[in-house]
Amino acid sequence: MDQKELKEINYQLLETFLSAGKLSLELRIKGLKKEIKDDETPVTNGDLEVDRILTEKIINLTPNIPIVSEESSKNKSDTNLKNFWLIDPIDGTYDYLNNGDEFTLNAGLIINQKATMGIIYAPAKKRLFYSYGKDLSYEYSNDQENKIQCEKKTPKNKIKAVAYSKKLKPEISKIHNKFGVTDHVRMKSSLKFCVIATGEYDIYVAEPRASEWDIAAGHAILENAGGIITDHENNEILYGKKDFKNPSLILRRSKNL
Repeated sequence: MDQKELKEINYQLLETFLSAGKLSLELRIKGLKKEIKDDETPVTNGDLEVDRILTEKIINLTPNIPIVSEESSKNKSDTNLKNFWLIDPIDGTYDYLNNGDEFTLNAGLIINQKATMGIIYAPAKKRLFYSYGKDLSYEYSNDQENKIQCEKKTPKNKIKAVAYSKKLKPEISKIHNKFGVTDHVRMKSSLKFCVIATGEYDIYVAEPRASEWDIAAGHAILENAGGIITDHENNEILYGKKDFKNPSLILRRSKNL
């Protein structure tokens, strides 16, 4: 699949993301229906509706590429996936349920086990991020498309981190200290990847947790904007691993924070 094809797929998906995001907010206003999954995490009718909309459109656009979604068992037993989609219809379901504004809609395209294309939409913030190739990452907001390139927007004497929790685990604090982090804020969803790609924050560090569909779209957006994504041992992040589990993560805006 060449860059022209990726670009066409990307732009055909954007309207679908905007529509699905609008629906997610409308369903929340009406009152969400929540169930608890086998892994003891919540799922709502909003998650399932967004999953249906995104999946149907992606099947229409790329019928020969398998889809792995958080909210479906389809293709999750396939251990030989190299080219496939990863969908997290709503990342940050707790935030979604509690009238927060950080939840996101996500789809990432994996080619040869690498995050190649990604779309993330935060409908409550009206911020849409996407990328379809190296140096081709964008944010669409206020009716404008703006290229994002990990340009530092934090003060020169500050290194600002996003973190999964306000209270850091010792191993996370150790890495923060290594990179000279001066302060951090809590952020739950894949929006973390986007605000590092825009330069609003500098770094994110996580222990092994969550799943590949949580990070694939953000990985493509950040890396294609010039950011760096590795595990704690500086290894490359590849996709299609057993049970689609993530390793440890370090997201950096650049080598020189």
